[in-house]
Amino acid sequence: MKKTIFEITKMDCPSEENLIRMKLDGISSIANLDFDIPNRKLTVFHNGEIEQIEKSVIELNLGGKKVSTEQTDQIEFKENANQKKLLWSVLAINLAFFIIEMTTGIVSKSMGLVADSLDMLADSFVYGISLFAVGGTLIKKKKIAKIAGYFQITLAIIGFVEVLRRFFGDEKLPNFSTMIIVSIFALIANGICLYILQKSKSKDEAHIKASMIFTSNDVIINLGVIIAGVLVNWLSSNKPDLIIGTIVFVLVVQGAFRILKLGK
Repeated sequence: MKKTIFEITKMDCPSEENLIRMKLDGISSIANLDFDIPNRKLTVFHNGEIEQIEKSVIELNLGGKKVSTEQTDQIEFKENANQKKLLWSVLAINLAFFIIEMTTGIVSKSMGLVADSLDMLADSFVYGISLFAVGGTLIKKKKIAKIAGYFQITLAIIGFVEVLRRFFGDEKLPNFSTMIIVSIFALIANGICLYILQKSKSKDEAHIKASMIFTSNDVIINLGVIIAGVLVNWLSSNKPDLIIGTIVFVLVVQGAFRILKLGK
């Protein structure tokens, strides 16, 4: 058995972890994957050569780089029996907030909330693909990934068009209080999701308390929408909301292309 350590600079939340797991699924030489999200490290236990694994990691464009490969005597790995249950919990939270943010975003006329809801949906796609394709063939997983990626891009394009329409049109100001309140709850939900997934990886309390949940893209987006809400009220302008909406739509499209790569 060999142990290879990768440094993955853009792996800052469980969404990237799931993408990596899906990408490496089907490589028979892999015995176990051990993720250290706070330190952005992936340890792969495998038999044979590392070339195919290394190529797959690099293809995700997450800043993956092999650090070392060495022999190991470890042949037994603890499987977390509750992992599937925890993934279902995270999926449910993300889907719930997709619906909440999309609904409140439309009602309050906030593109920031609408865009953030799509970011929640993007995470749901990743968790959903992992769950629904468990035990399925690699071809099945790739097909689901393609559908999810194209659907996500379509929604983001519709969002961009709406941003342009509102930017050049005469629209009412979005409801800043709704933006702030809903984003605060979304911020809490993202924190819970990341905590749940971090807890599933280890029983070590220190590891569970890792501060990586505050560096995730989702948390930054939530804070961005909150700030945009404050600026909408302060400046009496919808431009801050449209700006944050545009930024998030760009991130959603980037995530969609990342998912599409899994379909290749």
